[in-house]
Amino acid sequence: MGGLDVRMRGVVCRHGRVEAVADVDLEIAAGERVALTGTNGSGKTTLLRAVLGLHRQVSGSILVGGRGTASAAEWAWRRRCCAWIPQKPAAGRFPLLGDELLASGGAPAEAAEAARKLGVGTLLGRPLHTLSGGQLQRMYLARAIGSVAAGAEVLLADEPTAALDFGGQEEAADVLAALPVTLVVVTHDRALAERCDRVLEMAAGRLREAG
Repeated sequence: MGGLDVRMRGVVCRHGRVEAVADVDLEIAAGERVALTGTNGSGKTTLLRAVLGLHRQVSGSILVGGRGTASAAEWAWRRRCCAWIPQKPAAGRFPLLGDELLASGGAPAEAAEAARKLGVGTLLGRPLHTLSGGQLQRMYLARAIGSVAAGAEVLLADEPTAALDFGGQEEAADVLAALPVTLVVVTHDRALAERCDRVLEMAAGRLREAG
């Protein structure tokens, strides 16, 4: 099992004056699979985006593989080592094609093979905005697999099975759990949470072990 450890100390994230994540301390071991659950608006997505550097109003310490983000080079490394599946995959304002999305993960051949196995291999020449929600979600999952093939060792996934039917959820959960990475996944999908090593609940910006 591969992966990098993720360590957070005193992490606070704000949206303007609103505190979305409140003083989070979290240690995730290399190769560990962690599910984040909780109601909408509890801070789960903001926390993942903070790790990626997509949320800027952040204080505290977030280390991935023991490395921070004190320089542009460190940020570039963070983005290479962390794969990302967004909650609401964007089809793009321009006619981005499926194979162009897969290429952005860094290993287009591996991503295309993953797309084939996930049942969307025949859709690579189509614009993303013509795909259904489930097809688009499978395409982003295939891109993440390509990112792992290209060297990513952490996968941050935000509701990666939400647009899939029951069979698709089970299939995606198996794929995600089998990847040789550290997995941090926001999910309401019980099948996916059950495949994780730990389930944490977030409420009002704070984390606790799910009971």
